[in-house]
Amino acid sequence: MFYGLATHKLDTGGLHFEHLLKDIQTLNEEAMRGTYDVTAISFHAYAYIHEKYALLPHGASIGDRYGPIVVSREPATPSDIPNLKIAIPGKLTSAFLALRIFNSEFQYEVVPFDKIIDAVLDGKCDAGLLIHEGQLFYQSKGLHKVLDLGEWWHEQHDLPLPMGGNAIRRDLGDGRIREVSKLLRESINYSLTHRDDALQYAMQFARDMDPGLADRFVAMWVNELTLDYTERGREAVRLLLDEGHKRGIIPHKVQVDFVEG
Repeated sequence: MFYGLATHKLDTGGLHFEHLLKDIQTLNEEAMRGTYDVTAISFHAYAYIHEKYALLPHGASIGDRYGPIVVSREPATPSDIPNLKIAIPGKLTSAFLALRIFNSEFQYEVVPFDKIIDAVLDGKCDAGLLIHEGQLFYQSKGLHKVLDLGEWWHEQHDLPLPMGGNAIRRDLGDGRIREVSKLLRESINYSLTHRDDALQYAMQFARDMDPGLADRFVAMWVNELTLDYTERGREAVRLLLDEGHKRGIIPHKVQVDFVEG
């Protein structure tokens, strides 16, 4: 998404962008402290920072009929989830929110997202909630799918399952917010239209991932919905947070508003 800006392919005028790479749970925690002017954010975490940050109208990771997957060491069904200890990638992740909306009666342990498969294979947890490329190769590790949250969400609501987006500090002011929003959209569009180059750039951060696997994973989470949520995508974000509130997971109702333009 940020290839165009991070590699100085775009004219940013007088603005300077510093590109910092951190896992999503760390970024969620930093957003609670207001650390960055612009940040990737889980929609679950947005529920707790919406007064300080607004959502940009682009940059979302939204799964249409697919999403985070619960996988287990031994064969299991969705009805078994209350009996499982599940490794999760963070309590503020949207994947954890969606799983708790499905069923909150399970034990869990927070594990770094890229160590979850190992935690399941080693027997530290019965199952794991995958948000990374392990979604595409868990079967080769001998693990079993318990539940695809994106499939379940679509069956329930006929909507995609939104995971995360980009947020910007409100105190930057309307003019600066619109300026940054325009540049971030240009960066995403540049990456989509120079996909091979953008993927090659991203591969240096991909933990020795196979290029073919990386290409499939990027196609899942950086696509046309990334450039524009569409009204269907925006409705899905609102519904996810509303459902979290209805079930007592999020203690307050969240007003979801997007930057215009």
